[in-house]
This record gives sequence, C-alpha cells and structure tokens, in this order.
Amino acid sequence: MTVAILCSGQGHQHSTMFSLTESSSEAGELFAYCASLLGGADPRELVKRGSIETLHSNRLGQILCTLQALVTFETLKSCLPSQKIIAGYSVGEVAAWGVSGLFSTRKTMELVARRAEIMDAETSPGDGLLFIRGLSRGVIDALCARYRAAISIINPGDAFIVGGRRPALEAIAEAARAARAQRVAFVPVMVASHTNLLNKAAEDFHGVLLKTASCSPQDPGVRLISGIDGSTVVDVETGLAKLARQVSQTVQWSECLRSCVEAGATSFLEFGPGKALSEMAISAYPDLPSRSVDEFSSIAGVKNWIASHQSR
Repeated sequence: MTVAILCSGQGHQHSTMFSLTESSSEAGELFAYCASLLGGADPRELVKRGSIETLHSNRLGQILCTLQALVTFETLKSCLPSQKIIAGYSVGEVAAWGVSGLFSTRKTMELVARRAEIMDAETSPGDGLLFIRGLSRGVIDALCARYRAAISIINPGDAFIVGGRRPALEAIAEAARAARAQRVAFVPVMVASHTNLLNKAAEDFHGVLLKTASCSPQDPGVRLISGIDGSTVVDVETGLAKLARQVSQTVQWSECLRSCVEAGATSFLEFGPGKALSEMAISAYPDLPSRSVDEFSSIAGVKNWIASHQSR
C-alpha cells in the first residue's frame, strides 16, 4: 500500500475538528505547544467555543488546519505504511513539510503562524476567495482579466478558486452565475491566497524560511509534492523557494493529485478538517479508495480502514 496523505487547507474548520485526537497521548505535547501561539488558549477548547467567524480568521485558521494535520499524523503514524506520498492544499502544504519529517512539528507551527502574519500584513479588508465550478479555464481567465482578479487554485473537474478584492469577486460571481456556472460560492478565507496581491508576502516568507527553517533529512519512503506544479520535492532549497512562491502563485491541485497517482498511490487519506480533498480525489480517481479522517467516529475506525487497504 502506498497512501497519499492529503493535508487540508482553510475553509472547513469546525467545533469538533479535534474530537478524534484531543485525548491522544501522542499529540498532547503538540496541543500544549500550540497554546503558546494562541495566547495560552487550548486549541481543543477554542474550537468548541469560538464563533465560525473566529475559527475562519486567517491566522487562527492557518494554525488550526496545520495543527489538525500534525496531531492526526502523530496519532496515526505507527499504523501508516512506510511508503507515503504527501501533498498539501494551500496552507496544508506547510503541514505536509512537517508530516514528511523535513520540519519538526514545533517548527512547522511556528512557520505557519509567521506565514499567516505576513499574509495579513499585505491584506486589505474584504480580500478573499471565490469558488466557481462548471466554467472553462478560458472563461475563468477572461473574467479574472476583466475584473483584475486571479486564479488561486485549479481543482479537478472545471473547478476553480479565484482570489482578489471583494468588489472584483462580487462582479465575477455575478458574471459566473450569468454564464450558468454550476456553483458559485464565497470561500470563508479572509485573504486573497495564491494571487499577486501577496507578492511581497511571498518574498517575506521566503526570507523567513531561509533564516529559520532548519530541515531534517526526509523520512525514507516519503515523497513530498510541491503545490505550484505538482512536482516531487527533491532539493530542499528549491522546495523551500516553491513553498514561499505558493503564497502568491496558483496552486495546481489537479496536478498534485495526478502526481500522487503517477507515483503509485493506491489510496488517499485526507487529514482534515473537512472532506473536500478526499471527495475531489475520489471524483477524479474513482477506482482508488479515498476517505477523510473527519468521516470517522473513532481513531480505531481510521486504523481499521488503513489496515484493510494494506494489501493493495
């Protein structure tokens, strides 16, 4: 079995996102450390009492999504197969570097908090993201050019995330509906991620990575996928540059999933929060089992699912 681990991005934070891992002995230290990044607040309690708006604020959202991936990995790693492909969606790519072993868990959390702060510094009120499904790439490109927005993420099946200023996104949403897009919806993310509005943020984050990101040798049997082109990270220096550029460049998620399959993935397991990535994977590759940890009611259930596919 070669499992493709998918580390989720923002947009699906919820009050029970840590229900399977909150009592995990393997993850307790990381939960405690993360509280130091949140003014002393225990993230397990914070998600239970925080409003939807609070959970989707940029800095907190990035921290929570990254924490979810790391504590899930710490809880499950003893039963995961030795052959793993790891890909991260948006901020999930930072988590993917931690899951791969290149960053320590603490360093991963520090870096993602800094990444969010740098992005917030270059963000104007109303900046955000818009989901559109059912229009061609050419139509989306034309709408972005007309209203000065940009494609943030390319998903499978003519599904796109567009980023920009609020007036531009509202105009594009109206035009997309008029063009009979299958679905148009604003994404609960408060920055125009992966667009040129964050060019300076990408440069600043690269500087942070070069100064502070001490990388360990990658775990044997692990393949890490770069978000902006779907290629395998084979050189740390180049990989870090791409990780920084991803802040202001389009994420090629369709290519990331394709790379997972071409590298031999026999199943997909999304670490959450949410199940958007596992649903995309099974839609694009219906012959491969695909689940999200968020779909299970217990860690034992996740472990049983992993074990049931070990022979593939």
